[in-house]
Amino acid sequence: MRVVSLVPSLTEAVEVSAPGLLVGVTGWCTHPAHLDAERIGGTKNPDVARVVALAPDLVIANEEENRPEDLAALAAAGLDVLVTEVRTVAGAFTELERVLVAGCGLARPAWLDTAEEVWAGVRPGPERRAVVPIWRKPWMVLGRDTFAGDLLARLGVRNVYAGHTERYPRIAIDELNEAGADLVVLPDEPYRFTPEDGPEAFPALPAALVDGRQLTWYGPSLAEAPAVLGAALGIDV
Repeated sequence: MRVVSLVPSLTEAVEVSAPGLLVGVTGWCTHPAHLDAERIGGTKNPDVARVVALAPDLVIANEEENRPEDLAALAAAGLDVLVTEVRTVAGAFTELERVLVAGCGLARPAWLDTAEEVWAGVRPGPERRAVVPIWRKPWMVLGRDTFAGDLLARLGVRNVYAGHTERYPRIAIDELNEAGADLVVLPDEPYRFTPEDGPEAFPALPAALVDGRQLTWYGPSLAEAPAVLGAALGIDV
């Protein structure tokens, strides 16, 4: 089978489960490090003609990461496009099985069972309220109905903006500092927050710098995410 992945998380999931199945991936697909497949552009600007030329049996995509017009163009070219929707940890497990088993025809991988078992055993720590920026210039944060927000909630960290009408609202920095949060969670993707770039904007809040892959990717990293994020957040999971 020949598969093109337009989603870094799903690229890692497929490659770890069945090395060699992928014939095309985006330039943002960085895991696993040894990945050897043709680069077909970005998640938001894939080269549709190049994807079609690869003649894949399946294109895997995501309703949030990929543009509807690109997916429509691929479908119009006669390709089978499987579009995932992941907004919770439980939903990630469901969609991963749909991609790997139903879509790619693979046996359910052991790492997926392990990841589900790990999350089933997670017990949240004392609740803390957090602001979770994902971009600056302008400042954007996690809002309602997001995978990363659900993941943090399972660890005991409640997103202050979980009830916002938008999923990724733009919020002025003054408002973020006055939102009643106990801490600010700063991932290193999509914006690369660092100790020198981010915490200084929140002088009254403790800052937790976290691995963006552990926070936002749904794939093999899910098995280690509770421990890795728990350590960064000071939570014993």
